[in-house]
Amino acid sequence: MASFSQQLRISSRGDGDVVDLTADVARVVAASGIERGIVAVFVPGSTAAVTALEHEPGGLQDLRAALDRLIPRDGPYEHNRLNHDTNSHAHIRAAIVGPSESVPLEAGRLLLGTWQQIVLVDFDDRPRERTVIVTVVT
Repeated sequence: MASFSQQLRISSRGDGDVVDLTADVARVVAASGIERGIVAVFVPGSTAAVTALEHEPGGLQDLRAALDRLIPRDGPYEHNRLNHDTNSHAHIRAAIVGPSESVPLEAGRLLLGTWQQIVLVDFDDRPRERTVIVTVVT
C-alpha cells in the first residue's frame, strides 16, 4: 500500500467561515502520483471541521443558519463558564460536523458529485491559521 501526505495552510476568518479546499486537495492528489485509492482530509483542532457540500452562497447561508438554530453562539455553556471562554458553540458544532472527510479516487480524480466540494468550516470566534492534512492512500 502506497501513501502520500501533505499539509495545507489555510487562513480563515472564523465565525463559520467556509473555505473550499477542493482545488488544493486535487493538487495534492496530482503530486502524489496515486491514481486509485482514498483521499482523507483532516483538520486538527476542536473548533473546525471538514465536510463535503455545495459551496455556493445560498447553501452556505443555510448551513450557518441551521447551526445557529441548533447550537446558538450565546448559550449557558459550561465550557465557557469553567474556562472563561466564548467558543463552546464552536467546539460543539465542530464535533457534530466532524474533523475529516474521505473521498474515493479513480484515474487520479476525486469522485465528488457534480455540485460537491470539500470544505473547511472554521467555527471558532476569531480568525485562525489552520493546518489541513491531506493523505492519499492506494
